[in-house]
Amino acid sequence: MRSKKTIDRIFLSLVALLLVGGYFIFASASFGLFLKEDGAFADTALIQLASIALGVVLCWIASRVSLAFVKKHALFIGIAALIPMVLVLIPGIGAAYGGAQRWFVLFGVSVQPGELFKLAFVIALSAWLSYAGVRHRQQTGKKTFFVFLFFLIIAGLVFLLQPDTDSFAILVVAAGAMYAAAGMPLRHIAALSAIAIVCVIVLFSVRPYLLERLTVFINPNRDPLGAGYQLQQSLIAVGSGGLVGKGFGRSAQKFERLPEPTSDSIFAVFGEEFGIVGTGLLLLLFCALALRGFRISARSPEPFGRSLALGCTVLIIGAAFLNIASMLGLAPLSGLTLPFISRGGTAMLATLIEVGFILNVSRRIV
Repeated sequence: MRSKKTIDRIFLSLVALLLVGGYFIFASASFGLFLKEDGAFADTALIQLASIALGVVLCWIASRVSLAFVKKHALFIGIAALIPMVLVLIPGIGAAYGGAQRWFVLFGVSVQPGELFKLAFVIALSAWLSYAGVRHRQQTGKKTFFVFLFFLIIAGLVFLLQPDTDSFAILVVAAGAMYAAAGMPLRHIAALSAIAIVCVIVLFSVRPYLLERLTVFINPNRDPLGAGYQLQQSLIAVGSGGLVGKGFGRSAQKFERLPEPTSDSIFAVFGEEFGIVGTGLLLLLFCALALRGFRISARSPEPFGRSLALGCTVLIIGAAFLNIASMLGLAPLSGLTLPFISRGGTAMLATLIEVGFILNVSRRIV
């Protein structure tokens, strides 16, 4: 097969706009750290810049590596990413924050293995789907369905034990999209939907914080100084931005009012400074990125590349839309960061590697 040999420049341009613009948004939000920690702004800004620089290098490597090589070693990649997900659960090895144990601390820097595991899961699932094939006789389809469930059970165990329900939810959506695109029958979709509903009910019964999130989502005014505080402050920030915002760097909410202004709540800071116009443009960029990623996936002649591009696109866009929706009160609060913009070195690296693989697939479109 003759390779196109050129990457999708439109997709790359959209990523570049989000990355460069995102860093300025992050820098503005980081000023809110001045009142919390002396010198935190400079350290945070430099770490974010270093993460972007390393991420760009890894993105370039991912865009050039042989997809046949990645596919051949997909099982090894999946197992290698699974090991730290288990180790992080061991007291004394993993670090806990906010009631969750999701991080390692290496040389003073927090590393979240879950971000890389999501990518490894998509790679492993893409390889398996390309080998197994879903467009076969009914018996093969049943076997494929149960193997697919096994993939999700393994991922669910390691994520829910941390716990990291939001990441697992995005991964389930990505996996479901990949399986459906590979030719999953409608009866399998119905079965997965039924299983998902049962799992959600069970999770809400054993994880009280999920029920609390849902309660706050339904009635944000119920506990404005407690569980509903972050959502209340986020809505105040976005609402005070008006049509065109207060201007770059002029957010007031980021100064000790808005929790996590550089990570979970960074969209609220952006909305306050750039208003409806700015947030609308940001949403358009993410929508354009989604459409371009789906187009690359649909046009890929190789099953592995098609699944890989689709899975990576859903991981990026799913996290973006859920983060934005939660800050606007359109979805329950999540712990997911805003891709290309929020604080989080591991998330930035994983996102840019995913971008690299999507560009790699685009290179092979005939």
